[in-house]
Amino acid sequence: MGNRISLCMIVKNEADNIRRCLASVKGVVDEIIVVDTGSNDTTPQVALELGAKVYHFEWNDNFSDARNLSLAKATGDWILFLDADEELAQESKDALLKRTDEQNVEGYFIRIINHIGKDGWTETCPDLVFRLFRNRPEYRFHGAIHEQIADVILERNKQAVYCIAEEIIIVHYGYVDSQIDKKDKKNRNLSIIQKELAKKPGDNLLKYHYGVELFRAERYLEAAEILVQVANHTDPNTIYFPKLLRYIVLSYYSAGEPNKALEVIRQGIQFFPNYADLYYYGGLSHLELKQYMKATEFFLQAVALPEQPSQYASFAGVRGFRSLYQLGRIAESFLNYEEALRYYLASLRDNPNFLPALENIIQILEPRKNPEYTKECLEKVLDLSSPQARFIMSNIFFNQKAYRLALEFLESTSGTTSASAEILLRKAFCLIQQRRFLEALIILSEYTPASPIYPLAKFNELFCFWLQGKKRKVQMIAGELRALGLTEDTDNVLKLLLRSQEKRKTFRKIPLGQDGVNLLLDITGRLLDLNEPERANELYKRVVPECLVDRKWDIIRLYHEYGYLEKAAELLQEYLAVNHNGEAYFLLGEIYRELGNFVGADQNYRYAIEQDPDQPRYYISQIRLYESWREKIAEESVAREHDGEFFNKPSEEGSQ
Repeated sequence: MGNRISLCMIVKNEADNIRRCLASVKGVVDEIIVVDTGSNDTTPQVALELGAKVYHFEWNDNFSDARNLSLAKATGDWILFLDADEELAQESKDALLKRTDEQNVEGYFIRIINHIGKDGWTETCPDLVFRLFRNRPEYRFHGAIHEQIADVILERNKQAVYCIAEEIIIVHYGYVDSQIDKKDKKNRNLSIIQKELAKKPGDNLLKYHYGVELFRAERYLEAAEILVQVANHTDPNTIYFPKLLRYIVLSYYSAGEPNKALEVIRQGIQFFPNYADLYYYGGLSHLELKQYMKATEFFLQAVALPEQPSQYASFAGVRGFRSLYQLGRIAESFLNYEEALRYYLASLRDNPNFLPALENIIQILEPRKNPEYTKECLEKVLDLSSPQARFIMSNIFFNQKAYRLALEFLESTSGTTSASAEILLRKAFCLIQQRRFLEALIILSEYTPASPIYPLAKFNELFCFWLQGKKRKVQMIAGELRALGLTEDTDNVLKLLLRSQEKRKTFRKIPLGQDGVNLLLDITGRLLDLNEPERANELYKRVVPECLVDRKWDIIRLYHEYGYLEKAAELLQEYLAVNHNGEAYFLLGEIYRELGNFVGADQNYRYAIEQDPDQPRYYISQIRLYESWREKIAEESVAREHDGEFFNKPSEEGSQ
C-alpha cells in the first residue's frame, strides 16, 4: 500500500477556479483539506460537492495561520499544497505518486509554470517552488505572507534531504491580469508585508517579496532601491538570487533607467554567464539607448544560450521568439526589410501565437497598398486555412487599415462561427470602406437601442448616408443620436458633418476637445482611404484651428500614409516652423524624395540628422538618396551625350 497524500488549500471567493484545481488532482490525492478564509460566494459548497473536507478560518492577515490549520487537519503521509488558481498538470500524476515512494527525501521543489499577462494573451514563466513534503506535526508554516516551510523543516530536522522534481508541474493562473485585479492582490500583499516588516525589519526574504510587490504595483524606483539592499545581503548561491537580479534589472528598465539596468546586468553576468534573461533585458536597455550594435550582440547571445535552469525562472521566449522579434525591429531601424522579415518569421516559427511578429511582417508587406501581393506572401509561409487563423488575420488587416483584406478574410469565416454584434459592425465598417453601402446598411439596420454598440452602429449608418450625400437621412439619424444623449464633443462632430453639407461661404468654426479630435481623425482616415481628401479638407476648415495644434503631427501622418504627399508637405512646413523635430524633417525628406525633389530631400535629411544623430534610418535614407541621385545624373549625362552625337555627327557626304 502506497503513501497517502493530502491536498491542503486555503481559499477565498474561488468559485471560478476551484473546480479546475480539484479536478486536476482526482485519482492522485487521498484527501482534500480546504480552509475557507471568508468566502461570500459558493466556494465552500463547490469544494464539498467535490469531496473536500471544508474548515472555516477567521481571517487575520496571516497566511501561515490559515495554512497551518489545513496541516493540522491532514491525515496523509505527504502534504501537497496548491492554491485554487493552480492545477496539477495531467502528465505529472504518475511522477507525483512515484516521488512519494522515496524513503530518504523529506520534501521536493517542483516546477511551477506561471501564466502572466492578459486573458487571451499570456506568457509563461517557470520557477521552482517547495510544495510537496512529509506530514509531520513539527513542520508548520511561518510568515504572514509568502509563507515558508522549507527552512522550518531544516530547523526541525538537520538531516532532512530535499530533491528537485521538475517532472512534477503546477500550472498557475494567478498572475493573469484579471485575477490580480479581481483579488486586488497588489494592495493586499503590500499592506500585509508592510505590517510584517515593521515587526521584522531585518528579514531579507520578506524584503525581497516586498520589492517584488512594489514592482508589480509599478513603483519601480522604490522596488529597485529595496531589491538592491536585499542583493547586497544575499548569498549568490541562494535559490532566488537569479530572480532577484532580474527584478532589479526590470525595475530600473521600467523606471526609464537603462544605464542602471545595464550596470546590474554586467554584474549579474559574472555570477550567471548563461542567464538568458539578463542578455535579453540587456538588449532592450541598449536598444533604449539607441546602441543598436550592442543590442544586437545581446539578443544574439540570448538566442545562443542553452536551456535555462528552473531556478532562473526564465521568461518564455527570451532564448527564442522575443529576442528574434527584437532583432527584426533592429533590422527595420536600418531599413533592412529582408533581414527583418527573416527574423520575424523565425520568431513566428518559434511561437506561432506571437502576434507582434506577425503584425510586423504584415506591416512590411503594406497590405493596404499591395493586397494581392500581401496575401500571396502570407499564404506561402502561413497556414491560413482554419477559421480562427483567418479571423486573426482579419483583425490585423483591420488594425492596419487594409479594409479590403480585412473584409475578405472576415467574409471567408462567415458560416463557420456565429458572428457577434462587434464582428458584424466591423464587417459593416469594411463594407462602407469598399463603397458597398447597401450591404453595410442592411447590417446596421439590425441593431436596436438595447445593444451596447447601438450608438456606434447609428454613427456608421449616418456616415454611410453622409458619403452618399443624403442630407435628410443624415439629419434624421443625427436627431436619433442626440436623443440618446451625446457628449458635447460628439455632438460637435455631428455638427461638422451636417454643416459640411451646406455650401455657405462663411461659417462659424466649431471647437473640439480631445475626444472630438480623435473622432475627427478617425473620419479623416476613412475619407482618405475612400479617396475623398476634399471632404476631409472641408471638415478641417470648420474646426477652430487652436483645437488641432497638438494633433497636427497625427493629421500629417494620415495624409502621408494615404499618399497625399503635397498636402502632407504643406502641413509639415507649417509644423516645422514651430517644431524642430527630427522625425518631421525626416518625413519631409521622404516626401521630397518621392516627389523627385532630391535637393529638398537631402536638406531635410541633414536637418533630421542634426536633430537626432542616433537614428540610423536618417543616414541610410540619405545614402540611398545619393545613390538614386547619382544614377539619375548618370542617366541624364548619357542621354545628353547621345543627343549631342546625334545632332553633331557629320554627314557621310561632308566627311568625304
